[in-house]
Amino acid sequence: MGFPVSLRVDDTVVPDEAGDAVFAWLREVDARFSPFKADSEVSRYDRGELSADELSADLVEVLDLCERYRVATGGAFDVRLPGRGLDPCAVVKGWSVQRAAELLTGAGLSRFCLNAGGDVVVSGGPWRVGVRHPDIADKLCTVLDLTDAAVATSARYERGDHILDGRTGRPATGLDSLTVVAPTLTEADAVATAAFAQGAEGVEWAAAREGCEVYAVLPGGHVLRTGGFPTAGAAAA
Repeated sequence: MGFPVSLRVDDTVVPDEAGDAVFAWLREVDARFSPFKADSEVSRYDRGELSADELSADLVEVLDLCERYRVATGGAFDVRLPGRGLDPCAVVKGWSVQRAAELLTGAGLSRFCLNAGGDVVVSGGPWRVGVRHPDIADKLCTVLDLTDAAVATSARYERGDHILDGRTGRPATGLDSLTVVAPTLTEADAVATAAFAQGAEGVEWAAAREGCEVYAVLPGGHVLRTGGFPTAGAAAA
């Protein structure tokens, strides 16, 4: 899926197949939903080779989530930008990793940390999760204390100005990074991306989402955070 995935399990008894199921599922998601693979379900649908009635229940669920966030952001978050093909990756990543976490829970595991490219879902705890400083690669801007939660960050430091504001078609540059803690990674990841696409106004939007806590770094280093953001410690900002 274009990012590293790591899994730590601290349960006393771990079924041999539990980890294999996680990585098999993520490989399946990559094959089915990548817009960069010509034979994926997403690509075939985008080319008109599949009708809406022929889509898998999983892709229907993903597209429904994409539409929900498009409406909620007034079009700032949009997976169908003019001149570009259908690209639901901003929802697929968190959704698929959350599903992977549910595979672990379904296998009877209760204490684990699943990290997918810096977006993390944890069970049991407490777990300490660091958030990278947006300007200094080897420093953290904050550390979280999490139990049974998920955290996702959208930022410009890894891939440049890759998140576009669907209302203008231009890169969203009003924030340096935005981190969201939510009950599931499906929500944390989608809210972080949708908020980032809105620029500085997205901080308040994300903070108003039920169950979400937010930590945002604005250009110039100014930090905004919600009162319930679960900070355990902090590095120099």
